[in-house]
Amino acid sequence: MLDKFAIASALREIGILLELKGENPYKARAYENGAAAVEGIAEELGQLVDEKRLTKYKGIGEALASKIAELYNTGRSSLLEELRAELPPGIIELSQIPGLSTKKVQMLHDALGISSIAELQMACEINAISKVKGFGEKTQQKILEGIKEYETRDESILLVDARQLSRQLTDYFKFAPGVSAVTVVGSIRRWKESIKNINLLVTSTQPNKAIDALEKFPQVTRMESTEDLRAVARLANGMRVSLLVTTADHFPFAEFVETGSQSHIQEVRKIAERKGYTISSTGLMQGDRKVACRSEQDIYKELGLPFIPPELREANGEIDEVAAGNDFSDLIEIDDIQGMTHCHSTYSDGKNSIEEMALAAEAMGMNYITITDHSPSAHYAGGVVLDQLKRQWDEIDRVQERVKIKLLKGTESDILDSGALDYPDDVLNKFDILIGSIHSRLKMDEDQMTKRLIHCMRLPQFKIWGHALGRLVLRRPPLACRLEEVLDAAAESNVAIEVNGDPYRLDMEARWIKLARKRGIKFVISTDAHGIRDLQNLKYGVHMARRGGLSRSEVLNTLSVDRFRKAVAPIQEHSTGSGRLSS
Repeated sequence: MLDKFAIASALREIGILLELKGENPYKARAYENGAAAVEGIAEELGQLVDEKRLTKYKGIGEALASKIAELYNTGRSSLLEELRAELPPGIIELSQIPGLSTKKVQMLHDALGISSIAELQMACEINAISKVKGFGEKTQQKILEGIKEYETRDESILLVDARQLSRQLTDYFKFAPGVSAVTVVGSIRRWKESIKNINLLVTSTQPNKAIDALEKFPQVTRMESTEDLRAVARLANGMRVSLLVTTADHFPFAEFVETGSQSHIQEVRKIAERKGYTISSTGLMQGDRKVACRSEQDIYKELGLPFIPPELREANGEIDEVAAGNDFSDLIEIDDIQGMTHCHSTYSDGKNSIEEMALAAEAMGMNYITITDHSPSAHYAGGVVLDQLKRQWDEIDRVQERVKIKLLKGTESDILDSGALDYPDDVLNKFDILIGSIHSRLKMDEDQMTKRLIHCMRLPQFKIWGHALGRLVLRRPPLACRLEEVLDAAAESNVAIEVNGDPYRLDMEARWIKLARKRGIKFVISTDAHGIRDLQNLKYGVHMARRGGLSRSEVLNTLSVDRFRKAVAPIQEHSTGSGRLSS
């Protein structure tokens, strides 16, 4: 009888094998979605199977429910066994080598029995691949190059994906033998935008059992190293998981060291050494005396430092800020946010209606929400033309009568090539809020882009700069511009900058936030929500803001609705306006 994690692993393997076989990708993805659904089940799985209630969970249909029941009741899956028999052993691992198709893997397995990357590399090095019919020396060399590319590739993944993986791991370890607690540390705890390793800290008095549990985690393809208290494993998607086993009394010190960054730890250690302390993952020592600490806060306090939140631990000026008297006590918190900004509806490219967005934000405790659909030039996103805008505003008025949360009428106006804003001035002046963003001509050279942005900064209606540098994490670099000149113009014009919580954007990054703060620039933290689920992006925006050191007083949407609207109104003398567009 399999537990839910073993069942989820089997479903994932089925999905991957179906994809490698060339089946419909939607069918393969259904198994991945089903695996995630199984991992999230809080009820007793056997009871759900017996009562045929698995389909109550999103992502599990009748067909998938029968596969799960078979796995639960028999410990086997006939479909998985068929796929394993049909496809060559090691296909999941070997398919990660560039240029190595399923057909070629099958040929190499038939000829040489190859079922792993290590065996493939060895066969290349002894010149065995070149002798297999259909390959040859050139193909053998390309395979060697592919292996090198695979081993040296950038293995970073998005923070949002790393957090999902880490949740699967922590859920798994909660039931592992001998484990009393599991904590995510490293760059995930510091909320870095992209992640290379998943770092786990496990509290246990039986290190061997904890390491054995990691090896048995369904997604682990191989163990790269094992020591007394530490192990490193490779997952099927290529990610590494680093596990450190600690005890309850060593936990605060291990949490501090394993959270990092290494540069921050080194800076703190220098301070400790000047005061006669040494610190490691097993304790804080003052000479021969072991200092008792129950938390990370105690460690910092013993060293004469305020608690430095994980998001700031990058050796990027946080120690200097401490020296200048900053104790980070007013660092922005998610509960400080009073309003959702930068939200789209079905009037442009959103998935939910204005009322649905409003009710979802209200349920999260927000006092206001800005409806900021795209402007006309954003044809690809269903930009709102003037006739539609009038209908939208009428609908906002109708919805306002049915909800408690305050709705603000806005736009995400394209910053055009010239630096002008979309919509005529007389329309721009009537919005409650205007976010100006660049969506086109992203590859302008540095001079052109700088002029474009500075021109926009100086427009009287421009008050919020949306996803400022236009980057997509791991996919698209920031816009080319002389940013400090643009920030100077923003400061002179009292323009606020958006910290965008879309996990694919997370724009701006911390170093640029800090440069903007030095100029006294204010910020809004947005969700860039295109549906009610995206409102959960708020936490990403807040943590990016914390990485930049933002305090609550520097974030405009911590203000009440009246103060916020006054701060962001496109024309400052314009208080509430008529709220109407002329016909």
